[in-house]
Amino acid sequence: MEAMSEGAESALAGYLRSARTRLKPEDAGLSEAGPRKVTGLRREELAMLAGVSVDYYTRLEQGRSKSASPAVLDALADALRLDDAERAHLHTIARPMPFRRRRAARTQRLHPSTRSLLDTLDAARRPAFVLGRRLDVLGHNRIAALLIADFEVMPAKERNQARFVFLDAHARELYQEWDGVAADTAAMLRVDAGKYPDDPALSRLIGELSIHSTDFRRLWARNRVHQRTTGTKGYRHPLVGTLTITYQALVLGSDADQTLLVYDTEPGSPSAHALQLLAEGAGKSDADSAIPSGMQIR
Repeated sequence: MEAMSEGAESALAGYLRSARTRLKPEDAGLSEAGPRKVTGLRREELAMLAGVSVDYYTRLEQGRSKSASPAVLDALADALRLDDAERAHLHTIARPMPFRRRRAARTQRLHPSTRSLLDTLDAARRPAFVLGRRLDVLGHNRIAALLIADFEVMPAKERNQARFVFLDAHARELYQEWDGVAADTAAMLRVDAGKYPDDPALSRLIGELSIHSTDFRRLWARNRVHQRTTGTKGYRHPLVGTLTITYQALVLGSDADQTLLVYDTEPGSPSAHALQLLAEGAGKSDADSAIPSGMQIR
């Protein structure tokens, strides 16, 4: 596992190295010239594309240089063909650490208006939940608990999306494309690791996942980052069968580290009908409900 206390320059070095090895020469506009001893671009090739000296880039990648200007970082991001989330992560891990360390200590709580919004979305049969730092689940509405998991009845330390995906066997059954969900989850956790490298709770979480999940160790070693915005996701629910949802991720204005995720289904689709059955079944009395009394929907 990558040590989060090694410093910003070590995080920067590891990220540059992994991004360089992922980029194919042809994707960078370079012609393939004979057999290659390295995966991806050579250091000298990336330095040339970014317009910096090979020695300077080598010092960055080896962690021997503790500074890189925004202009150099942008040049490297362009050369590496980074997307917006990857570019932002590159700048974040190159920032001085004290700024990130101060913010990591704050306790996150849902604002009453956010809780009210979750209830409003529940009445509209829209599953919604709020993720905080470390992918902690800060809150969700009733239908999200029925669809995914009731995190609010779990012990506080278990209310975390990454723990659910990698350590709860039900997650592998629930997500139709678990591999993709797992890869995105590790990549989103990597974003937080870049923002808060000295967060002890995050260090403990990464350590626990690394010990108990070989899949997490493999995905974490890829050093990928991902910022969730919109997309689709498939579920295999034990009560209402398969359904496909679309989601949108919105940053809450009260806390930039809190993200509201709202799920929806295509009107009139089988997925919309399945979600309706789930909501209506839970709303009945235990005697009439499609959900057995005492069963925790996970």
